[in-house]
Amino acid sequence: MSIWLGDFFPNFECDTTEGRLRLHDYWGNGWGMLFSHPADFTPVCTTELGALAALIPEFTKRNVKCIALSCDPVESHKEWIKDIQAYNDISTFDYPIISDPERDYVIKLGILDPAEKDRIGLAQTGRAVFIVGPDKCLKASFLYPGTTGRNFNEILRVIDSLQLAACKKVATPANWKNGEECMVLASVSNEDAAMMFPQHVVKDIPSGKKYIRLTPQP
Repeated sequence: MSIWLGDFFPNFECDTTEGRLRLHDYWGNGWGMLFSHPADFTPVCTTELGALAALIPEFTKRNVKCIALSCDPVESHKEWIKDIQAYNDISTFDYPIISDPERDYVIKLGILDPAEKDRIGLAQTGRAVFIVGPDKCLKASFLYPGTTGRNFNEILRVIDSLQLAACKKVATPANWKNGEECMVLASVSNEDAAMMFPQHVVKDIPSGKKYIRLTPQP
């Protein structure tokens, strides 16, 4: 099976480097992010987990709790964390790593990469990212192949967009960054747009259609 946007995210109980926990309880009433890795002691993963560890204060500011997953036992994870800290020159590691040696969770989430095999020929876990809202439904997901590392600044940008859209009737255009101009949702009538976004402007385009409505970030 796999999980789609808007689906209720599975609430599994799992062993982690911070003890046994239930996923939704760990995320609490805020936002959550789960990101997966093929195995411990792999080079690209070592850069990724370190990059996230350095950015945890940025996720905390956005009320997002992060958790990683790798298909090895907890004791292996704990040894790997020492390498992660050393390679990335960081002294802290403030999020748990889920243990999934039987691949129960990665199969449930549908994130195996058939093109990348481990030493015994099993499909490796893809580099998935799941961003989950306070309602525990999936708001965004990324699925990278095992060979491509993730950009965590892009993930933060997506979270900023999701959190803005969750409370305001706006969308964010290509390459948008927090604080920049937004677009009024097509579902908002012109009358409501005038009241809700008094500074918005309608762009003139060849079709004559008035669907590109720009507003300062609310």
